[in-house]
Amino acid sequence: MSKPRNITINVPVLARVEGEGALEIHSRGREITALSLRIFEAPRLFEKFLEGRDFGEIPDLVARICGICPVAYQMTAVHAFERLFGLDPGGWVRDMRRALYCGEWMQSHALHIHLLAAPDLLGYDNAIAMAQDHPEIVRRGLVLQALGNDLIRLFGGRSVHPVGVRVGGFHHAPDRSDVAELHVRLTAAVPEAEALLRWTLALKLPETEQRFVSVGLRHPAEYPMNEGRLASSTGLDAGVAEFERHFSEHQVDHSTALYCLFRGKPYLVGPLARVNLNLERLPAAVRAVLDESGIAWPSRNPFHSIIARAAETYYSVLEAARILKDYRVPGAPYVPAVAVAGAAIAATEAPRGTLWHRYDVGEDGCMRRARIVPPTSQNQARIEADLRQSIEALGVDSSDELLRRHCEMVIRSYDPCISCATHFLDLRRHRA
Repeated sequence: MSKPRNITINVPVLARVEGEGALEIHSRGREITALSLRIFEAPRLFEKFLEGRDFGEIPDLVARICGICPVAYQMTAVHAFERLFGLDPGGWVRDMRRALYCGEWMQSHALHIHLLAAPDLLGYDNAIAMAQDHPEIVRRGLVLQALGNDLIRLFGGRSVHPVGVRVGGFHHAPDRSDVAELHVRLTAAVPEAEALLRWTLALKLPETEQRFVSVGLRHPAEYPMNEGRLASSTGLDAGVAEFERHFSEHQVDHSTALYCLFRGKPYLVGPLARVNLNLERLPAAVRAVLDESGIAWPSRNPFHSIIARAAETYYSVLEAARILKDYRVPGAPYVPAVAVAGAAIAATEAPRGTLWHRYDVGEDGCMRRARIVPPTSQNQARIEADLRQSIEALGVDSSDELLRRHCEMVIRSYDPCISCATHFLDLRRHRA
């Protein structure tokens, strides 16, 4: 038996995955004996920061958790408080929140597809290099991302960490002229969004079939975004208040990021899980393009997540245009909220997957305790399972460079939001 050797590969400034981490692999012959995705993210203590704060402050505070998905955190928080307070903001608020959420899906998905994932699939180190040969692809991504950002700005006052959302509705209703201008741009973007979906379907994606459980929200009448019940491909159908009965977080020695399991096992959240669970809820136009591909849904190929993101981008453009077509300015953009003591619980679908919040509210309307379960912690164990299976299929005896690139591509396909810093991927392989 050969002597075990330790190989370390440093990848400087891997900016196409948010956060800091390393991958360590132990193998014996052709078998992986241990694999760990080690995350070095420093504790941010956001849940503790929220304790003692009034419920009205929470939407703006939680928006600071993520610069790419602030709307998801705001929407989940306001839905949680309104459920507890028995507050119904009305149809106008519900529709406009959905349009706002469409903006976040558009900008996040467009960024990931064109700037983070596409370079992998087309053989480039980064989007700048890719743009030299494929300027039209990068241009389309930037156009769709800008449109999503402008939609967030329309309701939130700004595209990063928006401040327009409040419990009960919005601080301000957009002017008709601003909405009309954006509606024209949304309508014009429909062909671009359809072309994006067709482009992803034409990509040469790695072929793999894996067994995993898809988890996400389901709604009886619409594609789930800001409302729904917890569902899984194994038959789960539960209210969001039952999350803690079925899902549990735990700490592992090799990571500062929490791992969340569904009934003790890894599971998938995000675009692919949503499409797997809700294909029939997509508009006919989107389904027609997916049907042409010949892909059998639900898909067992994790790399089909880029197709799911493109399908949701197409959907978001169509949905936002539909909502804003007959826009009217309401008499008041919000309904006043009166605090009630109890547990405020809600879940929405962030671009990267299901986001769950719980706030224990006192009689004074202040937070006694907060718990937030983001999509990335829910996908952590699934990423490790995918890496193990992918590496075994590729061959543990492959070159270090090939293994490193493949592992990076697998991790990036999940679009993990670990932190806002650039990081290094330190691949350590121990062969026995």
